[in-house]
Amino acid sequence: MHLEMKELIFKSIGAFHAYSGLPEPENPLFSALHSVSPETDHHSCPESHEPISFDCDFYIISLKNIVSGELEYGRTKYDCSKGTLLFTAPRQKLTHKNLVISAEAYHLAFHKDFILGTELHQQIKQYTFFEYRVNEALHLSPKEETQLKTIFQSIEAEYHNNQDEFSKAIILSQLATLLKYSDRYYKRQFLHRKPMNQSMLSRFTEVLNAYFEEGRLADEGIPKVDWIAEKLDVSHRYMSDLLKAETGKTAVDQINLFLVAEAKNLLLAPNASISQTAYQLGFEYPQYFSRLFKKKTGMSPKVYIETNLN
Repeated sequence: MHLEMKELIFKSIGAFHAYSGLPEPENPLFSALHSVSPETDHHSCPESHEPISFDCDFYIISLKNIVSGELEYGRTKYDCSKGTLLFTAPRQKLTHKNLVISAEAYHLAFHKDFILGTELHQQIKQYTFFEYRVNEALHLSPKEETQLKTIFQSIEAEYHNNQDEFSKAIILSQLATLLKYSDRYYKRQFLHRKPMNQSMLSRFTEVLNAYFEEGRLADEGIPKVDWIAEKLDVSHRYMSDLLKAETGKTAVDQINLFLVAEAKNLLLAPNASISQTAYQLGFEYPQYFSRLFKKKTGMSPKVYIETNLN
């Protein structure tokens, strides 16, 4: 029997608490939860037998284990039995069915208005893992999990303290620390997955090669990073960060290097012209191509031709 998807949209943290059977948040723009079930080593999410799609208008950071069930972002399923840190940006949809999580879990929720006018408002933009897919979550080592639990507990203690003029500043400071550690651990995860990273680079190059061989550069222009990411079934942020960790270059850099490499071959063909090469590689204006080529090779296309054909 096919169950219809139930879609839930939460405009406030209070509405999310009410749906989950939790008390009203002590701050309408921020909440910190530490759930522990003494009777069992796991618990089910509300109405977990139904496929449910969540769309929240605020950030969520969760530290938990998935015991069983399905948690999805888009078409990709997520499954992990170890300590996992999951980041959700405002309006990022999550879907779950028959979800059972570990009895102990930590959750932080904060509205974008909570960080307005603070340093974190700018800093959070650099943490691209908020835009990763669910299957690209951060998988923690036991030592890392212990470290982050300590920070979660400090934030929760301050949240439940009698809030005063210092409360928000202290919470923001601890939240910033949590994000910095998360960034560090993500970079560790990238490094420990070098074989996968190298595979990603190979697949990335294969997509570009196929695109070029099919003549699509000339017909459709240079492909966008998010289009390539979709072909590889990953988020464009995750793909770019993974490539940067492995090669030191972003996805855009890799595309440009591919174009220059192909240009070197095309420019040396009999009767080749700079303009023709530029259009063949998807550039709308030849001067843009010449500028990129000189930036990457140290010489203009004209000088390159003269140097290599004489």
